[in-house]
Amino acid sequence: MNRDNDKGRVLINRSLVLGGLQLLMLLVVIVRLYYLQVYQADKYRTLSDENRISTRLLVPPRGVVYDRNGEMLATNRQNFQALIVAEQTTDVSKTLGAFKRIMPLTEAEEEKIRKDLKKNRSFVPIKIKDNLSWEEVAKIQLNAPDLPGIVIDEGLSRYYPLGEKAAHVIGYVSSVSDKDVKDDPLLEVPGFKIGKAGIEKLYEKRLRGRGGNLKLEVNAYGRVMKEIERIDGVAGERIDLSIDARLQTKAYELFGEESGAAIVLDVNSGEILSFVSVPAYDPNLLSQGLSSIEWNELNKNEKKPLMNKALAGQYSPGSTFKMVVALAALENGSINSQSRSYCSGRMFLGNHAFHCWKKEGHAYVDVVQALQHSCDIFFYETAQKLGINKIASMARKFGLGQKIDVGLENEKEGLIPDSDWKRRRFGESWQQGESLISGIGQGYILTTPIQLATMTARIANGGYLVEPTFEKMSDHNTPNLKKMPVSASNVALVKQGMFDVVNVPGGTAFGSRFDFNGLKMAGKTGTTQVRRITMKERQTGIVKQEDLPWKYRNHALFVGYAPHDNPRYAVAVLVEHGRGGSAVAAPIGGKLLLEALKLEAEDKKEAETDN
Repeated sequence: MNRDNDKGRVLINRSLVLGGLQLLMLLVVIVRLYYLQVYQADKYRTLSDENRISTRLLVPPRGVVYDRNGEMLATNRQNFQALIVAEQTTDVSKTLGAFKRIMPLTEAEEEKIRKDLKKNRSFVPIKIKDNLSWEEVAKIQLNAPDLPGIVIDEGLSRYYPLGEKAAHVIGYVSSVSDKDVKDDPLLEVPGFKIGKAGIEKLYEKRLRGRGGNLKLEVNAYGRVMKEIERIDGVAGERIDLSIDARLQTKAYELFGEESGAAIVLDVNSGEILSFVSVPAYDPNLLSQGLSSIEWNELNKNEKKPLMNKALAGQYSPGSTFKMVVALAALENGSINSQSRSYCSGRMFLGNHAFHCWKKEGHAYVDVVQALQHSCDIFFYETAQKLGINKIASMARKFGLGQKIDVGLENEKEGLIPDSDWKRRRFGESWQQGESLISGIGQGYILTTPIQLATMTARIANGGYLVEPTFEKMSDHNTPNLKKMPVSASNVALVKQGMFDVVNVPGGTAFGSRFDFNGLKMAGKTGTTQVRRITMKERQTGIVKQEDLPWKYRNHALFVGYAPHDNPRYAVAVLVEHGRGGSAVAAPIGGKLLLEALKLEAEDKKEAETDN
């Protein structure tokens, strides 16, 4: 009996303990639920909303770039893309195979598609091909039954109407790389493109605009269920450049198969009206993305189409430098308008002979005649009197040997040497013979086409400190130019020499002269060696430039301005290995200046008609 009572009490105690534990557990659950639902309600409501609502960035349209007359230089156009949604086809490989039979894919494109399919969920659309034409879209749609999972998407892509003709001005856009600074959430958007060169890079933030937001309801797997809210972004800014698309096109076409650069400036405002580097690349292709083979072809081209020669090409200025030497000598009193030198075809410094380009010489010439005929002996002797430091000082005043800084990338400084530079660079003293060579723009001297255009504009406007710019000027932002510390009469004397170069028989650019309703141009030719002429070649004169391999031919240069009596436009032309400034560069420069005058006359006539 007692045993039965003891067993009963044990069972009762155990039941009480178990019940107590259960009650305690229930209380813990209740307290926890109360804590989560009351005290943590706001937190978990937010987490629930975030799980339910997906916010995405909306990419705004990129700003449009215009020339000075409202012609589009960079714009956006409708872009059709072919996408594949893996979950909508039972066999991705089979679908892609069918697509390839309609529209071929490169190995690089196939590899990218495979990578994208692996790293994304099956319902995420993957790009197969973009920039499709209407005909290609129609072809895909016609074969839709055989292409399960293939969809067509419409968007915007960057387009450059002038193509390679304005490539080195406008630049191009391309995908964001790991090296780019991620200072904007838009840069994290897959496939987003930013400016990589030219104006596209210079004005990137202004052209980019501001992104919008799109709120979508998604399920637990990330699938979009419906759109909740859309806040459109702000489109990129409109950019108006100083470039004249008509003059830009003319300049590019004038080069034909030649390689080089040409720049046209407004001598009073500094506006860059034409800026070409040839040959060039097609920015439309670079924006779409080149294959490694296509990229290597561009890189290996000996004429360097990827290089902006107008800014990054460094060349000896040759005889186009003689105006600087003349001004330095006139300003320092080493010569005057009456000073004359006798040119017999050569002169000696010690035992070394320095030759004029004209073997028989020019006889007696003053500074104007020396410029007209490009007499080397006159400028050898003038440089010897001056010394390199005075020449260098004048060259720098006119923008040589320093970056002009128009805002584009990869600009080079060039080089204007002096005695201190020689000592720092080589630990040696400057030699008189080096001054003589510098007097005709060779030796260590290196300049860029944009520097030569700046130099010419400052001479043409009478010695005012004009600065090149791609910004289109208006009446309220035309610069008030500072007068340079050079005598107006000395500048006028140099300009007379430049006028005679073109318009007086015997001038080195006489063959490129024009007379447009009484308007003429002034200029100066230049030819620079890229290889040393041997004594045998000099004596026999049998080596012709056209018989040499392209890379060993002389560079051809021309700088000029027009109209001659009231300058408005300045030009600088560099033709790589073009053989001679008179024969190749001067005709291009003359035609460019003539075109600028004709366009100005047409625009004035049209404006008068409209009024």
